[in-house]
Amino acid sequence: MNIKITGTGSCLPDNVVTNFDMAKIVETSDEWIRERTGIAERRISTGETVASLAAKACERALEMAGKSASEVDLIIVGTCSPELLLPCAACQVQASIGADKAVAFDLSAACSGFLFALNTAYSYIAAGIYKNALIVGSEVLSKLMDWSDRSTCVLFGDGAGAAFVEADELANDGKSGIISMVQGSDGAKGMVLSCGQRQVANPYIKENNLPYNNEEYMFSPYIKMNGQEVYKFATRQVPNCIKEALDKAQLTVEDIDLFVLHQANVRIIEAAAKRLKADISKFPMNLDRIGNMSSATIPVLLDELNRAGKIHKGDKLVLSGFGAGLTYGASVIVW
Repeated sequence: MNIKITGTGSCLPDNVVTNFDMAKIVETSDEWIRERTGIAERRISTGETVASLAAKACERALEMAGKSASEVDLIIVGTCSPELLLPCAACQVQASIGADKAVAFDLSAACSGFLFALNTAYSYIAAGIYKNALIVGSEVLSKLMDWSDRSTCVLFGDGAGAAFVEADELANDGKSGIISMVQGSDGAKGMVLSCGQRQVANPYIKENNLPYNNEEYMFSPYIKMNGQEVYKFATRQVPNCIKEALDKAQLTVEDIDLFVLHQANVRIIEAAAKRLKADISKFPMNLDRIGNMSSATIPVLLDELNRAGKIHKGDKLVLSGFGAGLTYGASVIVW
């Protein structure tokens, strides 16, 4: 049993923060940010939450798919920035949209979160356990930023994107639906992109024995990133996993109509296109307007393309992302 995407949706905070606005907060400039990242502005929450953004994106995806919330079997929210550890964001979304029959849980794979959630939903549906799912990437990364650190705070934005997927019995011919998927992790290099949570501080632990109280883990409640290491990982791993996914699908780079990549940095996307020897025009980008929204970047871009009529039935797409963990993945989809 294969699956097809029948609805997409997205939701962004109304608050637009330009590079000129950022220059009022930290020592930076529009030219500096654009040259290094390609980002001109981003959306920053003024009260919107991971769950509220996700719920609105889900409602829009359901509307496009012509489905009601009561018909949803499964909700998976990919996020690394939930407001609450308990209950999970997916259960909050379930309550908000009234999907009372759905199973709901979160998945944490940072910027690869939407892809990992999509592939998880595919496995459930292919196994016959569920018939459909709402897959969401939602982040409010602004609350994880050290707003005095220009190397990170200028990069990230807030937002959510969703896709409604359902079983497609006609998509078993290898010519529609998800054709192949590749996922991977490199935990040994995980601390090049990190963000701390509450440490162990129970009455039985000695202060000098705190597991994360050392430089190796760079414990901090804010996102810390070794940009050079992340760049080297991404420019190597993204093209490699795309090639692997294409090989599994028995397709070539030339067969693909659009490469919908995680919107982290224009240089990374350009490097991926160069290594794949693909036309950069096949790599749509919106990071100049939205910035890096972690798990939300791929579904938000997918929704923009879909609503603009830039994806057509039968088009071959590659979705690919990378992120903290380190995690990475790629999926080949026939629309």
